[in-house]
Amino acid sequence: MSLFHTMRALTFTAHGGPDQLVVKPDAPVPSVHATDGVRVRVHAAALNRLDLWVLQGIPGAKVKPGWALGSDGAGIVEAVGSKVTSVQVGDRVIINPGVVDRSCRCEYCRDGDQPLCLGYGVLGEHYPGTIADYVVVPEANVRTIPDWLPWDVAAAFPLATLTAWRMIVTRAKVRAGENVLIWGIGGGVALAALQICKHIGANVWVTSGSPGKLEKASLLGADHRLDHTQPELGKTIRAMTDKRGVDVVIDSVGEATWPQSLIALGRRGRLVTCGGTSGPFVQVDVRRMFWNQWTLMGSTMGNDAEFDAITEFFRHGSLQPPVDSVWPLEQASQAYARLASGQQFGKVVVQLAPWE
Repeated sequence: MSLFHTMRALTFTAHGGPDQLVVKPDAPVPSVHATDGVRVRVHAAALNRLDLWVLQGIPGAKVKPGWALGSDGAGIVEAVGSKVTSVQVGDRVIINPGVVDRSCRCEYCRDGDQPLCLGYGVLGEHYPGTIADYVVVPEANVRTIPDWLPWDVAAAFPLATLTAWRMIVTRAKVRAGENVLIWGIGGGVALAALQICKHIGANVWVTSGSPGKLEKASLLGADHRLDHTQPELGKTIRAMTDKRGVDVVIDSVGEATWPQSLIALGRRGRLVTCGGTSGPFVQVDVRRMFWNQWTLMGSTMGNDAEFDAITEFFRHGSLQPPVDSVWPLEQASQAYARLASGQQFGKVVVQLAPWE
């Protein structure tokens, strides 16, 4: 049982920008009511683009002020429900942000595809989040990690890596030797995608408007670096591939990049997207789609089996996410501003407890 009845939690006064954020010093410590509940003392939480959208106000899913924000986190198990067996008090764990009612027997849950369940939700958006001293999640949402993994890297790992893994391995089924284009290198999903593609043995093309980010991406194994501020990038890629194009495009930017993504995409190509940061509405010439026999796919988060797969790599030192910066909880608004600026390379992390 926690020694404290209250905790610090990051919340907001109204939907808007980072100036609306506030650290609530006396939020109630969540209790472990469910038999499968696990209370984690959060040591670090990482930001995602989702956190900016939640703060701004997602249409149809506005979060009330007072809600603890944040989806990603890592910490130490402090209390468990009576039926918890996979973790115990004192274990170091990472948190899967995607939560679903484990008693659900819908067709998607029966198939083990939890993100498609109508009751699926995400910490910080549909449930109290991780940027707080404590968070309670179902046992199925935590995985143990070894002592040597740093807290900031652990917190930065789950959401972006899980999302990228589903996009690349499950949905696009990237194979060794294929050419994969990843837009906007520097963000969490893009960097995780780069690492996963290189692990598979693909040839990776990355884009950025920052020469510094492109240089850092080359150190992580990027094979081709492209300045996406240049016009007609798709045609450039076509020329560099003898008009063949790439096999797979990872595009989470949306309206701004979609036309060039399709120009770059070769025959039998697969485009997979997990977001639309520049806008949600895109156009497709259906004649080019059927003639080239493209597959255009959406993807989001990942299921239990996918989380197990990436965690196994993580425990053995693979798929380690780059960390851009670490901020104390009291400077969380600056952390949000850093993410919103688009200048980061890697994950922006908030520290909540002293790191041993």
